[in-house]
Amino acid sequence: MNLYERFPRMKKSVGPEMKDFEGGQPNMLRMRGYRMGRLQAELKRLDYAGAVLFDPINIRYATGSRNMAVWTLHNAARYCFVPAQGTAVLFDFHNCEHLAAGLETIGEVRPAKAFFFFSAGNRAAEKAELWAEELADVIRHKVGPQGRRIAFDHLDPLGLHAMTKRGFQIFDAQEPCELARSIKSADEIGCMLHGLAVCEAGMARMYEEMKPGVTENDLWASLNDTNHRMGGEWIECRLLSSGGRTNPWFQEASDKVLRPGDIISFDTDLIGPFGYCVDISRTFLCGRSKGTEEQRRLFNLSMEQIHYNIELVKPGISCREFAEKAWRIPNAFVKNRYSCVAHGVGMCDEWPKVTHAQDVARSQYDAILQPGMTICIESYIGEEGGAEGVKLEEQVLVTENGCEVMSTFPFEERLM
Repeated sequence: MNLYERFPRMKKSVGPEMKDFEGGQPNMLRMRGYRMGRLQAELKRLDYAGAVLFDPINIRYATGSRNMAVWTLHNAARYCFVPAQGTAVLFDFHNCEHLAAGLETIGEVRPAKAFFFFSAGNRAAEKAELWAEELADVIRHKVGPQGRRIAFDHLDPLGLHAMTKRGFQIFDAQEPCELARSIKSADEIGCMLHGLAVCEAGMARMYEEMKPGVTENDLWASLNDTNHRMGGEWIECRLLSSGGRTNPWFQEASDKVLRPGDIISFDTDLIGPFGYCVDISRTFLCGRSKGTEEQRRLFNLSMEQIHYNIELVKPGISCREFAEKAWRIPNAFVKNRYSCVAHGVGMCDEWPKVTHAQDVARSQYDAILQPGMTICIESYIGEEGGAEGVKLEEQVLVTENGCEVMSTFPFEERLM
Protein backbone atom coordinates (compact mmCIF):
# COMPACT_ATOMS: atom_id res chain seq x y z
CA MET A 1 0.00 0.00 0.00
CA ASN A 2 1.49 3.37 -0.99
CA LEU A 3 1.38 6.49 1.16
CA TYR A 4 -1.59 8.07 -0.59
CA GLU A 5 -3.64 4.89 -0.22
CA ARG A 6 -2.76 4.79 3.47
CA PHE A 7 -3.49 8.50 3.91
CA PRO A 8 -6.17 9.36 1.29
CA ARG A 9 -6.72 12.90 2.62
CA MET A 10 -3.05 13.80 2.42
CA LYS A 11 -2.16 16.54 -0.06
CA LYS A 12 -1.02 15.29 -3.43
CA SER A 13 0.53 18.50 -4.78
CA VAL A 14 4.07 17.78 -3.64
CA GLY A 15 5.52 18.84 -7.00
CA PRO A 16 5.65 22.26 -8.68
CA GLU A 17 2.16 22.11 -10.19
CA MET A 18 0.47 23.57 -7.08
CA LYS A 19 -2.77 21.71 -7.79
CA ASP A 20 -4.18 22.58 -4.38
CA PHE A 21 -3.97 26.29 -5.27
CA GLU A 22 -6.82 27.34 -7.55
CA GLY A 23 -4.78 30.14 -9.08
CA GLY A 24 -2.05 27.77 -10.26
CA GLN A 25 1.52 28.72 -9.46
CA PRO A 26 1.84 31.68 -7.08
CA ASN A 27 2.74 34.86 -8.96
CA MET A 28 5.98 35.98 -7.31
CA LEU A 29 5.99 39.44 -8.89
CA ARG A 30 2.45 40.07 -7.68
CA MET A 31 3.24 38.65 -4.25
CA ARG A 32 6.31 40.85 -3.80
CA GLY A 33 4.27 43.91 -4.76
CA TYR A 34 1.53 42.99 -2.32
CA ARG A 35 3.95 42.44 0.56
CA MET A 36 5.94 45.63 -0.02
CA GLY A 37 2.66 47.55 -0.30
CA ARG A 38 1.41 46.11 2.99
CA LEU A 39 4.58 47.10 4.83
CA GLN A 40 4.74 50.59 3.35
CA ALA A 41 1.11 51.21 4.23
CA GLU A 42 1.90 50.37 7.86
CA LEU A 43 4.93 52.68 7.82
CA LYS A 44 2.78 55.54 6.52
CA ARG A 45 0.08 54.83 9.11
CA LEU A 46 2.65 55.21 11.88
CA ASP A 47 4.25 58.27 10.22
CA TYR A 48 7.62 56.57 9.81
CA ALA A 49 9.82 57.74 6.95
CA GLY A 50 11.04 54.18 6.55
CA ALA A 51 12.33 51.05 8.25
CA VAL A 52 15.77 49.51 8.55
CA LEU A 53 15.42 45.72 8.63
CA PHE A 54 18.04 43.27 9.90
CA ASP A 55 15.77 40.26 10.50
CA PRO A 56 16.11 38.07 7.37
CA ILE A 57 12.43 37.14 7.59
CA ASN A 58 11.42 40.81 7.43
CA ILE A 59 13.89 41.46 4.61
CA ARG A 60 12.47 38.48 2.71
CA TYR A 61 8.91 39.65 3.26
CA ALA A 62 9.60 43.22 2.14
CA THR A 63 11.84 42.55 -0.84
CA GLY A 64 11.79 38.86 -1.74
CA SER A 65 15.57 38.76 -1.22
CA ARG A 66 17.14 35.76 0.54
CA ASN A 67 20.71 35.12 1.65
CA MET A 68 22.03 32.96 4.53
CA ALA A 69 18.86 33.41 6.56
CA VAL A 70 19.82 31.33 9.59
CA TRP A 71 23.34 32.76 9.82
CA THR A 72 22.11 36.35 9.57
CA LEU A 73 19.54 35.71 12.28
CA HIS A 74 22.44 35.92 14.74
CA ASN A 75 25.01 37.91 12.76
CA ALA A 76 23.96 41.43 11.73
CA ALA A 77 25.81 41.17 8.43
CA ARG A 78 22.94 42.13 6.13
CA TYR A 79 20.23 44.80 6.29
CA CYS A 80 18.00 46.94 4.10
CA PHE A 81 16.29 50.32 4.18
CA VAL A 82 12.63 50.30 3.12
CA PRO A 83 11.26 53.83 2.62
CA ALA A 84 7.57 54.50 3.16
CA GLN A 85 7.41 55.03 -0.60
CA GLY A 86 9.68 53.77 -3.35
CA THR A 87 12.15 50.91 -3.70
CA ALA A 88 14.43 49.51 -1.01
CA VAL A 89 18.18 49.83 -0.64
CA LEU A 90 19.72 46.47 0.26
CA PHE A 91 23.06 46.25 2.05
CA ASP A 92 24.15 42.69 1.39
CA PHE A 93 27.02 40.51 2.60
CA HIS A 94 30.45 40.76 0.93
CA ASN A 95 30.31 39.93 -2.80
CA CYS A 96 26.64 38.91 -2.64
CA GLU A 97 25.21 41.88 -4.53
CA HIS A 98 24.33 39.67 -7.50
CA LEU A 99 21.80 37.69 -5.46
CA ALA A 100 19.20 40.48 -5.68
CA ALA A 101 19.48 40.83 -9.46
CA GLY A 102 16.07 41.19 -11.08
CA LEU A 103 14.13 42.04 -7.92
CA GLU A 104 11.99 45.06 -8.74
CA THR A 105 11.51 45.83 -5.03
CA ILE A 106 15.20 46.77 -4.68
CA GLY A 107 16.47 49.94 -6.32
CA GLU A 108 20.09 49.67 -5.21
CA VAL A 109 22.41 47.09 -3.64
CA ARG A 110 25.47 48.07 -1.61
CA PRO A 111 27.99 46.05 0.43
CA ALA A 112 27.01 45.96 4.11
CA LYS A 113 29.09 47.75 6.74
CA ALA A 114 28.93 45.33 9.68
CA PHE A 115 29.82 46.35 13.22
CA PHE A 116 28.93 43.25 15.27
CA PHE A 117 31.84 42.06 17.38
CA PHE A 118 32.85 39.00 15.35
CA SER A 119 33.28 41.22 12.32
CA ALA A 120 34.55 44.44 13.93
CA GLY A 121 36.27 43.32 17.14
CA ASN A 122 37.67 46.21 19.17
CA ARG A 123 36.92 48.55 16.27
CA ALA A 124 33.14 48.08 16.67
CA ALA A 125 32.48 51.70 17.75
CA GLU A 126 34.44 53.01 14.77
CA LYS A 127 32.64 50.67 12.38
CA ALA A 128 29.25 51.68 13.82
CA GLU A 129 30.01 55.33 13.00
CA LEU A 130 30.86 54.43 9.40
CA TRP A 131 27.69 52.33 9.18
CA ALA A 132 25.52 55.13 10.54
CA GLU A 133 27.03 57.79 8.29
CA GLU A 134 26.32 55.80 5.15
CA LEU A 135 22.83 54.81 6.31
CA ALA A 136 21.98 58.41 7.23
CA ASP A 137 23.13 59.53 3.79
CA VAL A 138 20.94 56.90 2.11
CA ILE A 139 17.91 57.92 4.18
CA ARG A 140 18.41 61.60 3.38
CA HIS A 141 18.70 60.75 -0.32
CA LYS A 142 15.60 58.51 -0.35
CA VAL A 143 13.19 60.50 1.83
CA GLY A 144 14.71 63.95 2.29
CA PRO A 145 15.99 65.81 5.34
CA GLN A 146 12.56 65.71 7.00
CA GLY A 147 12.69 61.91 7.26
CA ARG A 148 13.83 61.59 10.86
CA ARG A 149 11.33 59.04 12.17
CA ILE A 150 12.95 55.69 11.31
CA ALA A 151 11.95 52.24 12.60
CA PHE A 152 14.42 49.39 13.22
CA ASP A 153 13.52 45.75 13.84
CA HIS A 154 16.90 45.19 15.57
CA LEU A 155 19.50 47.73 16.62
CA ASP A 156 22.55 47.19 18.80
CA PRO A 157 23.48 49.89 21.37
CA LEU A 158 26.39 51.21 19.29
CA GLY A 159 24.11 51.64 16.28
CA LEU A 160 21.38 53.27 18.36
CA HIS A 161 23.84 55.80 19.75
CA ALA A 162 25.29 56.56 16.31
CA MET A 163 21.87 57.13 14.72
CA THR A 164 20.44 59.28 17.53
CA LYS A 165 23.62 61.38 17.44
CA ARG A 166 22.73 62.15 13.83
CA GLY A 167 19.30 63.43 14.78
CA PHE A 168 17.12 60.41 14.02
CA GLN A 169 14.16 59.34 16.16
CA ILE A 170 14.25 55.55 16.51
CA PHE A 171 11.12 53.39 16.66
CA ASP A 172 10.33 49.66 16.69
CA ALA A 173 9.81 48.20 13.20
CA GLN A 174 8.48 44.89 14.43
CA GLU A 175 4.97 46.34 14.85
CA PRO A 176 4.55 47.42 11.21
CA CYS A 177 6.28 44.26 9.98
CA GLU A 178 4.10 41.88 11.98
CA LEU A 179 0.87 43.73 11.19
CA ALA A 180 1.74 43.78 7.50
CA ARG A 181 2.58 40.08 7.48
CA SER A 182 -0.65 39.06 9.24
CA ILE A 183 -3.00 39.25 6.21
CA LYS A 184 -2.01 36.83 3.47
CA SER A 185 -2.65 37.25 -0.25
CA ALA A 186 -3.88 34.38 -2.42
CA ASP A 187 -0.29 33.93 -3.66
CA GLU A 188 0.98 33.61 -0.09
CA ILE A 189 -1.71 31.03 0.66
CA GLY A 190 -0.55 29.10 -2.42
CA CYS A 191 3.03 29.13 -1.10
CA MET A 192 1.82 27.94 2.30
CA LEU A 193 -0.21 25.11 0.76
CA HIS A 194 2.88 23.98 -1.11
CA GLY A 195 4.81 24.01 2.18
CA LEU A 196 2.05 21.94 3.78
CA ALA A 197 2.28 19.38 0.99
CA VAL A 198 6.03 19.06 1.51
CA CYS A 199 5.67 18.85 5.29
CA GLU A 200 2.95 16.22 5.12
CA ALA A 201 5.04 14.14 2.72
CA GLY A 202 7.76 14.21 5.38
CA MET A 203 5.25 13.24 8.07
CA ALA A 204 4.06 10.30 5.98
CA ARG A 205 7.67 9.16 5.65
CA MET A 206 8.07 9.46 9.44
CA TYR A 207 4.99 7.31 9.95
CA GLU A 208 6.32 4.61 7.62
CA GLU A 209 9.71 4.59 9.36
CA MET A 210 8.27 4.67 12.90
CA LYS A 211 9.21 1.17 14.03
CA PRO A 212 10.59 -0.21 17.29
CA GLY A 213 14.35 0.19 17.31
CA VAL A 214 14.64 3.47 15.41
CA THR A 215 15.50 6.60 17.37
CA GLU A 216 13.75 9.92 17.82
CA ASN A 217 16.62 11.47 15.86
CA ASP A 218 15.97 9.04 12.99
CA LEU A 219 12.39 10.28 12.64
CA TRP A 220 13.37 13.92 12.98
CA ALA A 221 16.04 13.46 10.30
CA SER A 222 13.39 12.08 7.92
CA LEU A 223 11.29 15.24 8.22
CA ASN A 224 14.35 17.45 7.75
CA ASP A 225 15.59 15.42 4.80
CA THR A 226 12.23 15.53 3.03
CA ASN A 227 11.94 19.28 3.54
CA HIS A 228 15.41 19.94 2.16
CA ARG A 229 15.06 17.56 -0.79
CA MET A 230 11.80 19.27 -1.80
CA GLY A 231 13.13 22.82 -1.64
CA GLY A 232 12.40 23.70 1.99
CA GLU A 233 14.71 25.81 4.08
CA TRP A 234 14.98 24.93 7.78
CA ILE A 235 13.10 23.77 10.88
CA GLU A 236 12.84 26.19 13.80
CA CYS A 237 12.89 23.64 16.66
CA ARG A 238 13.63 19.96 17.43
CA LEU A 239 10.35 19.11 19.13
CA LEU A 240 9.92 15.36 18.89
CA SER A 241 9.78 13.03 21.87
CA SER A 242 8.47 9.56 22.67
CA GLY A 243 7.21 7.50 25.58
CA GLY A 244 7.95 9.07 28.96
CA ARG A 245 9.80 11.95 27.30
CA THR A 246 6.48 13.34 26.00
CA ASN A 247 5.68 14.75 29.46
CA PRO A 248 6.41 17.55 30.09
CA TRP A 249 6.43 19.07 26.61
CA PHE A 250 9.32 20.90 24.89
CA GLN A 251 11.85 18.08 25.10
CA GLU A 252 14.00 17.93 21.98
CA ALA A 253 14.60 14.89 19.77
CA SER A 254 17.23 12.56 21.21
CA ASP A 255 18.89 9.19 20.63
CA LYS A 256 16.13 7.45 22.62
CA VAL A 257 15.12 4.21 20.91
CA LEU A 258 11.42 3.73 20.17
CA ARG A 259 9.68 0.82 21.89
CA PRO A 260 6.41 -0.93 21.00
CA GLY A 261 3.50 0.99 22.48
CA ASP A 262 5.37 4.33 22.74
CA ILE A 263 3.50 7.40 21.68
CA ILE A 264 5.54 9.86 19.58
CA SER A 265 4.56 13.53 19.78
CA PHE A 266 6.09 16.19 17.54
CA ASP A 267 5.68 19.76 16.31
CA THR A 268 6.91 20.52 12.77
CA ASP A 269 7.83 24.28 12.95
CA LEU A 270 9.02 23.82 9.37
CA ILE A 271 10.05 26.60 6.99
CA GLY A 272 9.26 25.12 3.62
CA PRO A 273 9.65 26.17 -0.01
CA PHE A 274 9.10 29.88 -0.69
CA GLY A 275 9.94 30.62 2.96
CA TYR A 276 6.50 29.93 4.49
CA CYS A 277 6.03 28.16 7.81
CA VAL A 278 4.14 24.92 8.41
CA ASP A 279 3.41 24.56 12.11
CA ILE A 280 1.34 21.46 12.82
CA SER A 281 1.59 18.71 15.45
CA ARG A 282 0.60 15.07 15.62
CA THR A 283 0.95 12.21 18.09
CA PHE A 284 1.63 8.74 16.63
CA LEU A 285 1.64 5.28 18.20
CA CYS A 286 4.64 2.99 17.66
CA GLY A 287 4.20 -0.70 16.91
CA ARG A 288 1.02 -2.69 16.39
CA SER A 289 -0.78 -2.05 19.65
CA LYS A 290 -4.03 -0.11 19.95
CA GLY A 291 -2.67 2.03 22.73
CA THR A 292 -3.52 2.02 26.40
CA GLU A 293 -6.72 3.37 27.86
CA GLU A 294 -4.74 6.29 29.33
CA GLN A 295 -3.13 7.11 25.98
CA ARG A 296 -6.54 7.19 24.33
CA ARG A 297 -7.95 9.38 27.12
CA LEU A 298 -5.17 11.95 26.67
CA PHE A 299 -5.46 11.84 22.90
CA ASN A 300 -9.21 12.36 22.84
CA LEU A 301 -9.05 15.26 25.27
CA SER A 302 -6.49 16.90 22.99
CA MET A 303 -8.71 16.24 19.96
CA GLU A 304 -11.65 17.79 21.80
CA GLN A 305 -9.61 20.90 22.60
CA ILE A 306 -8.38 21.32 19.02
CA HIS A 307 -11.75 20.92 17.34
CA TYR A 308 -13.67 22.98 19.89
CA ASN A 309 -11.28 25.90 19.42
CA ILE A 310 -11.26 25.63 15.62
CA GLU A 311 -15.01 26.24 15.74
CA LEU A 312 -14.34 29.59 17.43
CA VAL A 313 -12.20 30.90 14.57
CA LYS A 314 -14.09 33.51 12.59
CA PRO A 315 -13.51 37.05 11.34
CA GLY A 316 -14.29 39.75 13.89
CA ILE A 317 -13.61 37.76 17.05
CA SER A 318 -11.08 39.40 19.33
CA CYS A 319 -8.21 37.52 20.87
CA ARG A 320 -9.60 38.32 24.32
CA GLU A 321 -13.05 36.94 23.42
CA PHE A 322 -11.42 33.88 21.87
CA ALA A 323 -9.43 33.28 25.05
CA GLU A 324 -12.49 33.60 27.25
CA LYS A 325 -14.58 31.24 25.08
CA ALA A 326 -11.85 28.66 24.48
CA TRP A 327 -12.11 25.05 25.65
CA ARG A 328 -11.58 24.83 29.39
CA ILE A 329 -8.62 22.66 30.27
CA PRO A 330 -9.41 20.18 33.07
CA ASN A 331 -7.63 21.08 36.31
CA ALA A 332 -5.31 18.08 36.16
CA PHE A 333 -3.74 19.42 32.93
CA VAL A 334 -3.64 23.15 33.63
CA LYS A 335 -0.10 23.24 35.05
CA ASN A 336 1.38 21.65 31.90
CA ARG A 337 -0.82 23.58 29.43
CA TYR A 338 0.69 24.83 26.19
CA SER A 339 1.91 28.44 26.18
CA CYS A 340 -1.07 29.68 24.13
CA VAL A 341 -4.41 28.63 22.65
CA ALA A 342 -3.60 29.87 19.15
CA HIS A 343 -1.13 32.06 17.26
CA GLY A 344 -0.59 33.53 13.83
CA VAL A 345 1.69 31.90 11.27
CA GLY A 346 3.24 33.16 8.06
CA MET A 347 6.95 33.14 7.27
CA CYS A 348 7.35 32.04 10.91
CA ASP A 349 5.17 31.97 14.01
CA GLU A 350 3.84 35.51 14.32
CA TRP A 351 1.26 37.96 15.67
CA PRO A 352 -1.42 37.60 16.94
CA LYS A 353 -1.46 35.27 19.95
CA VAL A 354 -4.45 33.97 21.95
CA THR A 355 -3.72 33.14 25.58
CA HIS A 356 -5.52 30.77 27.95
CA ALA A 357 -8.39 32.18 30.00
CA GLN A 358 -6.36 32.13 33.21
CA ASP A 359 -3.62 34.18 31.50
CA VAL A 360 -5.86 36.88 29.96
CA ALA A 361 -5.32 39.55 32.60
CA ARG A 362 -1.57 39.02 32.62
CA SER A 363 -0.71 38.71 28.95
CA GLN A 364 -3.61 38.98 26.48
CA TYR A 365 -3.49 41.99 24.15
CA ASP A 366 -6.09 43.40 21.79
CA ALA A 367 -6.26 42.01 18.27
CA ILE A 368 -9.10 41.06 15.92
CA LEU A 369 -9.05 38.03 13.62
CA GLN A 370 -9.53 39.06 9.99
CA PRO A 371 -10.03 37.20 6.70
CA GLY A 372 -6.68 36.26 5.21
CA MET A 373 -5.02 35.53 8.54
CA THR A 374 -3.52 32.08 9.00
CA ILE A 375 -3.74 30.74 12.54
CA CYS A 376 -2.37 27.69 14.36
CA ILE A 377 -4.63 26.04 16.96
CA GLU A 378 -2.58 24.45 19.74
CA SER A 379 -3.10 21.65 22.23
CA TYR A 380 -0.93 19.82 24.73
CA ILE A 381 -2.55 17.43 27.22
CA GLY A 382 -0.35 15.93 29.92
CA GLU A 383 -0.80 15.84 33.69
CA GLU A 384 1.82 17.28 36.00
CA GLY A 385 3.98 14.28 36.88
CA GLY A 386 2.10 12.14 34.35
CA ALA A 387 3.72 9.37 32.34
CA GLU A 388 2.93 10.71 28.84
CA GLY A 389 1.52 13.71 26.98
CA VAL A 390 -0.22 14.35 23.66
CA LYS A 391 0.59 17.26 21.33
CA LEU A 392 -1.77 18.21 18.47
CA GLU A 393 -1.96 21.33 16.31
CA GLU A 394 -3.80 22.42 13.16
CA GLN A 395 -3.14 25.30 10.74
CA VAL A 396 -6.23 27.18 9.55
CA LEU A 397 -7.12 30.06 7.25
CA VAL A 398 -9.56 32.71 8.48
CA THR A 399 -12.20 33.18 5.75
CA GLU A 400 -15.09 35.60 5.28
CA ASN A 401 -17.48 33.12 6.91
CA GLY A 402 -15.35 31.25 9.42
CA CYS A 403 -12.22 29.25 8.76
CA GLU A 404 -10.79 26.50 6.59
CA VAL A 405 -8.42 23.88 7.97
CA MET A 406 -5.33 23.92 5.75
CA SER A 407 -3.49 20.93 7.24
CA THR A 408 -4.89 17.58 6.13
CA PHE A 409 -2.61 14.92 7.59
CA PRO A 410 -4.81 12.40 9.46
CA PHE A 411 -4.78 11.86 13.20
CA GLU A 412 -3.70 8.54 14.69
CA GLU A 413 -6.85 6.38 14.33
CA ARG A 414 -5.65 3.79 16.87
CA LEU A 415 -5.81 6.40 19.63
CA MET A 416 -9.26 7.75 18.81
